[in-house]
Amino acid sequence: MLLRLLTPINAWIARLCMFAAVAGLLLIVAVVAWQVFGRYVLNDTPTWAESLALVLVLYVTMFGAAVGVRDAGHIGLESVLAYAVAERHRIWFEYVIHVLVGLFGFLMAWHGGVLAASVMPYKIPILGLPEGVNHIPLVIAGALIVLFSIEHILALIEGKKVVPAWH
Repeated sequence: MLLRLLTPINAWIARLCMFAAVAGLLLIVAVVAWQVFGRYVLNDTPTWAESLALVLVLYVTMFGAAVGVRDAGHIGLESVLAYAVAERHRIWFEYVIHVLVGLFGFLMAWHGGVLAASVMPYKIPILGLPEGVNHIPLVIAGALIVLFSIEHILALIEGKKVVPAWH
């Protein structure tokens, strides 16, 4: 029952994250192109471009990582060891994997939040934004990884598979 409610919400969130990540990638390309144009054509390098591109890379990476957990697009979670055991024991490996991934997401969100709060008073020199802006994607992605791991665990309990958001 809970899985039926969670799956469409998580699929929508995953699609939204991927759209944001793609928009971020396009923005990175535009910013870097402007930086190159400014440096080599105008002979006036925009000082903010590199800093903005670095901030955007953090968001793109973290959103993509969270969606990778939901859509099982990550590497290494299907252990060779899980396939070496009997079929009836394999599900326990899958539970352990999703619990550990969820725990990792929780720790990432928690400690990312602590880190973001601790550096929020400082400014990114060129952009003037709080330094904590660099760590907010850790919190968001960590929380999403927990949410997506819960969905995978519920799907295992019900004997179903999580359908990727893009299908």
